[in-house]
Parts: sequence; structure tokens; C-alpha cells
Amino acid sequence: MNAMIRRAVIGSLAVSMALSVAACGEVGNGTKVSRKDKSIGLLLPEYATTRYEKFDRPLIEGKVTSLCPDCKIEYANAAGDPAKQAQQVSSMIAKGVKVLILDPQDAVGIKASVQAAVDKGVKVVAYDRFAQGPVSAYVSYDNEKVGELQGQALLDAMGAKATPTAKIVMINGDDADPNAAQFKAGAHKALDGKVKIAYEQSGLWKDTVANQKVTAAITQLGAKNIAGVYSANDGMAGGIATALKGAGINVPLTGQDAELAGVQRILLDQQSSTVYKPLRPEADATAEIAVKLLNGEDIKSVADITATSGSGTTVPAKLLPAVSVTKANIKDTVIKDALYLVVQICTADYAAACKTAGIH
Repeated sequence: MNAMIRRAVIGSLAVSMALSVAACGEVGNGTKVSRKDKSIGLLLPEYATTRYEKFDRPLIEGKVTSLCPDCKIEYANAAGDPAKQAQQVSSMIAKGVKVLILDPQDAVGIKASVQAAVDKGVKVVAYDRFAQGPVSAYVSYDNEKVGELQGQALLDAMGAKATPTAKIVMINGDDADPNAAQFKAGAHKALDGKVKIAYEQSGLWKDTVANQKVTAAITQLGAKNIAGVYSANDGMAGGIATALKGAGINVPLTGQDAELAGVQRILLDQQSSTVYKPLRPEADATAEIAVKLLNGEDIKSVADITATSGSGTTVPAKLLPAVSVTKANIKDTVIKDALYLVVQICTADYAAACKTAGIH
């Protein structure tokens, strides 16, 4: 081999080795991970609740990208269909994702899909709702405490009318969502014995269903006999507020998620409270855990407690605090945290109410 050919071969090998090194990242245990394997899947449950597309998705994707610029993010939304989400898990496995962030539409029904993913070596992070099966971590809020906040906010808004004989309508979330059961348990803890739960149904997290249920409650109980309404979230509260207004009823009404429409209803006294769960801390913690799992690193610095799912699986968890929001603290919560700008809240239809509330 002459000198020119030898130099060419050596140069070629050097370039090849450099490319090989550049295509790999070293994980915590010293194992090399090819960039093509640095893929994280994100599955969200539905579009009806505005938070998922408007906040959760961009926040998680943004944080993952900041922590792992060369990570690939695969995304899909189940559009409220558990069967579709199961198919999406299969698709994520086929695409080769190494970590899957999963907010289950049906936390029980998704168990077999979680198992299938884990069997293929995928680490699953349960996000916001605790998916059953062998997940590696769970990130959410203290959901029973959220229910307690809602129940107490309803009692506070009722004031002296909160008596053991005062009739309350209770519209819970979807039974397929484990969070719904925790919200319900927390709310009952606050409400039981203080007021009378005269009508209780699931609104399936849908404003139309909640509207129908409350309309039925009004027919059954009589408009003048309803002293307050517990709604498990703001989306359903919108449908409930319409039903109440149609029947000429103006009573305290709870919510959750601090949706823009919910905050605006609070300003107009069409809803008495919501629960603000800052989404960035939840999204950030989830992204950090996902990237650590991808890199083979310990997650306990983020997931600092444990939680047990409905299937009995105990895993590292991060449970965040929430806060009740009323007209009195809108400025100190959702506006202070820049969840919404004043101009977004105080549009023409709400300008007078904003002025009265001191929001400008």
C-alpha cells in the first residue's frame, strides 16, 4: 500500500469513527445510545379539554427538546377513544420509541398495552392519570386534595346556605379516569355531612353530557331546591352553567383546570371557583423523568415519593400541589404565572367584570 492510499484509508477510518462517536451519546451506566434510538413518545387522551393541545403538548415537547436536543418526539392524541389509544401505543412500539409518556384515556383498559410496550423494552411514564400496568414512574397532582379544594370552595361560596339539608348536584368525571375517582373522594370528604348530595352522576368530562345531567337534576329536584353544583372540571362546568342559566338558577358552581372560559365565567359570577394546577411543573418533571429513563439515569431526584396504581403497582412518583381560584385571587394565580394575559381574559365581553375585580 503506497503512502497516498494509506493516508486515504486512515482518513476514511478516522471520519468513520468520528461519525460513530457523534451518533452516540453516553448514558449514565456507560452504555452508548445511538441518536436514532433517542426517541420519546407522547400520547395524550383527548381534545375536549383545552389544556392538552394548548399547554401539555408544547410544554412537554419543549422541555424534552431543551434537555435532549437530538431526541425525536413522536406524538398522538386518542381523541377520547380508548381503542384508538391502544392502537397508538402499538404504533409507538413499532416506531421504536424508547420511552413513552402516556396520559391514558382509560387507565384500566390500557394495562395490556402498557405491558406490551414494556415487553418490548419501552419505559412508560404515566402522566397526569395513573395508567395501570408496569409503568416506570407517575407524575400528577394530589388528586384527592384537588377534590377537597373543590368541595371546600363550594361550601365557602354557599356561605350560610351550606347546611346539612341544602341540596347539591354533583357531576363527576369519567369513571374510566382514575383521577375522577380521587376528585370524587376528596370532594365527598369535604362535602359529606355539610350538605345533602341530592343528585350525583358522571358527566364523562363532556360539557354536553354534564348539561344533560344537570337538566335532569333540575327536573327531578326542582330549580329552587338546588343550592349548589359540584362540577369536576371547567369543561363540564360550561355545559352546566348553560343549563343553570336556562332554568333561571344562579348558584355556586365549581370547576377545575383554570380554563380561560372558566376564569371568565368566574368574573361574570356564572362559576364560583376553579382549581389551578400549574402545568409547567408537571410537564417539566415528566420530561425530566423521560429523558433520565432514556439515558439510564436514576429518576429519584425528580420522582421523590412513591404511589400505587389501581392494579397494585408501586412506582416512583411526583405529586404536585394545586390551588383553588376564585374571583379574589385570579390576579395572584393564573395572571401572576402568565397562564393568561390580562388582554386574553378581559376581552370586550368581560372588560366591565375585569374592572370590577380590579384586573387591568
